[in-house]
Amino acid sequence: MKKIKVQHIAEIMNQFAPRQLAEEWDNPGLLVGSFDAPVEKIFVCLDVTDQTVAQAVDFGADLIVAHHPIIFRAVKNFRTDLPLGKKIETLIKNVVAVFAAHTNLDSAEGGVNDVLAEKIGLVDVKNFDEDFSLGRIGTLPTPMDAVTFAKHVSKSLNADVRLVNAGDFLIEKVGLCSGAGSFVIGKAKFLGAQAFVTGDVKYHEALDAVESKIHVVDAGHFATEFPVVHALAEKLRTECKNLGYDVEIAEDKISRDVYELILKG
Repeated sequence: MKKIKVQHIAEIMNQFAPRQLAEEWDNPGLLVGSFDAPVEKIFVCLDVTDQTVAQAVDFGADLIVAHHPIIFRAVKNFRTDLPLGKKIETLIKNVVAVFAAHTNLDSAEGGVNDVLAEKIGLVDVKNFDEDFSLGRIGTLPTPMDAVTFAKHVSKSLNADVRLVNAGDFLIEKVGLCSGAGSFVIGKAKFLGAQAFVTGDVKYHEALDAVESKIHVVDAGHFATEFPVVHALAEKLRTECKNLGYDVEIAEDKISRDVYELILKG
């Protein structure tokens, strides 16, 4: 088996989720560490948090592959008494590099949104009209009413959901966009969707959906994206094995949504 460097993993990731698929405002790629650093262990996660950094260090990881970039905007200071600086200090002290694939992984074939569509059981899944897109549209094998569909999504993702019920009509076509994807609800409606699955839906976006006659299931940012962690880890395992790379890969299995559902008394 061949020894590898961060650069080799970056090449696999860039073939799977090409950087040119990323939105202009995004910041994917190698964010901490060196392309020349050797890699024997990789830890895959959704977010680079104190918890996932601790898991990676305990595992002895040389590289974290995450969905959300640890750095989004220009860093004007490096304060180790603040959360971001403290995490980066821990990563550097333990020689752990961080590579992120964000909106490029959302749009990529087999990426976040395709994994989400598969989890909720959609068939005949397609991009929106473009060659690549953040959103997907697919079909339910069996039409459902809004409440039944919301319960189905909740069970499929093991998540609490909120339903924006737009009326008494069945759902056959479903649009989706993981994370905060409500900005494409209108596009999904135009393409024939009767329902849309995403997270982080705002009040006025929900009102607009009702008036547009499209049901919306808000399953949360975390739950709509976390399934990609396992899929990405499996993808890396397969690619590294095929290429003869000697590397061990672990994935985050313990992180939970930061939101808790508190029922009214």
